[in-house]
Amino acid sequence: MDSHGWDVRYGEKELVWSGAPNMFLPPIVEGLDVGSALDLACGEGRNAIWLANQGWSVTGVDFSAVGIEKAKRTAGDAVVDWVVADVTSYVPDRTFDLVMIVYVHLDAADMERLFVNAAQALSPGGTLIGVGHALRNLADGVGGPPYPDILWTEDRIAPLVDGLTIVQLTEVLRPVEDSEVNAIDILIQAIHP
Repeated sequence: MDSHGWDVRYGEKELVWSGAPNMFLPPIVEGLDVGSALDLACGEGRNAIWLANQGWSVTGVDFSAVGIEKAKRTAGDAVVDWVVADVTSYVPDRTFDLVMIVYVHLDAADMERLFVNAAQALSPGGTLIGVGHALRNLADGVGGPPYPDILWTEDRIAPLVDGLTIVQLTEVLRPVEDSEVNAIDILIQAIHP
């Protein structure tokens, strides 16, 4: 979906996603020193806002101007530097202690550009966190995009973090409201040496 498509989707209702951070983010972040964070494809800003409320200095980037405007309204007192830009070509002018890629599903070339840019945006010792719908989710899970070529597998993600130290790269289960079936995601946590 392009930026216009996401503008339309974000404009259809108050919040497309819950206002809570992704469930895999807090347990990882709680073990990190508070610092600077970059949320790539931040959408309505739920993860960026949560981090800012934890004391992080946060930049949230998304190509949907409607999503960014909604994030600004939702943020309340949380201070986030909001940027409207395509995350496959966005190159920040600084590095960050934490970079997040949460539920971004792109073709192979765009995904590679995104991860290269994310790794280059990490400060030495910085942490990359990524979460995406797993390919196995199509057959055994619930929700997510129905396009196999853009879904995550460990084998697809591992080469994208070459040069980083992988802490974990694994399938994780995520409960889904009103479903007896869990969603299946891939979680990556890696550190810039």
